[in-house]
Parts: sequence; C-alpha cells; structure tokens
Amino acid sequence: MPTRLVARAVRGIEDLVADEVHSRGVGRVAHIGHREIQFTAADPAAALTALRTADDVLLLVARVPDIGDTKADLERLRRGLRSRLPATQARRFLAIRRRLGGADPRPGIDVSASFLGRRNFGRFDIEDAVGGYLEAVLGMAYHSRRSGARPPSGTCSWRVTLDGGSATIGLRVSGRPSHRRGYKRASVPGSLHPPLAAAMVRLAGIRAGDTVVDPCCGAGTLLVETGLAVPGSGLVGVDWDAAALRAARENAGPLSARWLLADAAALPLAAASAHHVLVNPPWGRQAPAHGALAGCPQRLWAQARRVLRPGGRLVALLHDEDQVRGAMRDGFTVEHVRSVRVSGALATIAVLR
Repeated sequence: MPTRLVARAVRGIEDLVADEVHSRGVGRVAHIGHREIQFTAADPAAALTALRTADDVLLLVARVPDIGDTKADLERLRRGLRSRLPATQARRFLAIRRRLGGADPRPGIDVSASFLGRRNFGRFDIEDAVGGYLEAVLGMAYHSRRSGARPPSGTCSWRVTLDGGSATIGLRVSGRPSHRRGYKRASVPGSLHPPLAAAMVRLAGIRAGDTVVDPCCGAGTLLVETGLAVPGSGLVGVDWDAAALRAARENAGPLSARWLLADAAALPLAAASAHHVLVNPPWGRQAPAHGALAGCPQRLWAQARRVLRPGGRLVALLHDEDQVRGAMRDGFTVEHVRSVRVSGALATIAVLR
C-alpha cells in the first residue's frame, strides 16, 4: 500500500518540487499547497531522500480542518487529533518511522508549527497543544520550544501547518530536515539555501558534459548541487575571497571542480567557454560586493555574457526588477522569472538567455 508523504518547500518553488516527485519517479502528487506538496510513494524510503528541491519530507500523519483564529479554537485542534490520530494510529506511524530507519526517540518528542493568516495565538500555542496531546497518548516526554530551549538531540520531530483550510500533521523520519545537507561542512555569510540552489539547477536545464560557472561561488552550494544532480558536468567556481574558496573545496569533497581566486568583474575564463552561469550575487544584503563589482555591479552581466556560449543560460537569484533590467541591458533576454521567499524576504529567480 502506498505511503502518504508531505514535502515542505521554499515559497515559490512548490511546482518544482512536485515536478521532481514526478520526474524522479518517486511518487504521485495528490495536492500542491502553500509550501507543501502531498504525494503517495510506493517506496517511501527512496522518496524521503530523493528530493533535492524539498526543505523536508515527512510522513503525512493526518489532516484535520483548520481551527480558526482564537486561542479557544486550539481545543478544536485537540478534538481533531483525538478523532483522526488516536493513540493506536499515532503508535502505528511511529512503527512506520522505525521501519524506514528512524532512530528510537528515547528523549521524547518535539513539535514545530507554522500558520497562514492573522491569529490570536502563536506557533508555540499550536506546538504545545499538539505536543501535549501526543505526550498523553504516546506516554513520551514532550519538549516545548516556548522557553527558547532547543529540544534534546534524538527527539522524534512532528510538524504542524495551518493553511486556512486544513491543519496538516507530519512526522520526520530522519534526525534532521532534508535542507541540512551532509556535505555542508563549511559556510560563509550569504551562503545559499541548498534546496533553492537545487531549484536553480533544475531551471538551468544542465546536462552531463555542460560547463557551469558560478562567478560568486562563496561556499560552493550552487556548484555542489549541480555536481550531485548532474554527474559529469564541469564545475568552475570563482570568488574574490580565499576563505570562501576553502569552504567551497571542503563542501565539494570528492566532486571534481576548478576553484579560482578572482574578481567576478574580471573572470579569468575564455570567451564562450561556459554553457551555464549560475549565480547568487552579493548585492549588499547578507554579503557585500567587493572588488570592481562593488563599484560597478553591471560588470557581472557583461562578464557572464562574455563567458557564455551563444544560446547559453544565466540563472540568477536577484532582489529587485532593476537587476533583471540590468542583465537585459547587457544583451540577455528573459526566459523565465519567478518570485520566491528567502529568509522571509521576497526575491526573484531569473532565467535568462
């Protein structure tokens, strides 16, 4: 019998996660919602680790009606859980979790929650309502986040989302969410969220044998995600900061890549030498621009156009429409633009030729 799963996603790339579910053959999509993709999988163990664009993939435990916006409505959530998730059902999902490799949650359980819309309660109220219920029916200690303390290592993590129509309850199998990549041993300010990097790789349409350049590579996330998604691609990372390149080398591990210490405004690469340029430029938010790029950001687009082959594709994470227009002034045409949320702020993924 297929297992129901729910994938969590960065806002704005839900369709890419759903497409990855389909293209990797790991399941059948049943519902696409706000930051959630619900699907069924014949092989849930494979599905739990296959989706590089997903923030997290969890067992879909239950869906109950959304509860409203007052604290008194939290009792409706508990009633919904008693109806849809009685003790026998909750224990059954813990057994499924163990079969899929989940560790014995000796320290107990934790709950994380999020919701859409204005409510007269906060996430901790939702977490404590669900956590208190699970503690009672499972006989396992619940560790609340309300005081600011992190749950102890090894707890069993449950996830609750309220989207205005329903409340979805999920159960994580592994000890950490999917977006915490095992390769990410080193970081630098402005490092890109790995599932967002994976989404940019999918939008680029990279094939084995293609050369991919990141002129502001930082800790190498875009290129590592490229190498893992498209084995046989050529990876070239450029950064002005030697410390960033050391972090990129450490994260890349055995992946074959060239790491070049240089200014993104003067790339040490031959003209028409790349099939794709993928970049998360330093626009002065989490990381400032340096070198010649700091004085003239437009030079990034000129360099990208110079190193790209005719018909080559540029995929960039940008923060306003002026930056897209800047690329167009240097001869790029827009193929695809989408809005996403990065750390709560609006941003744009632009795919340009």
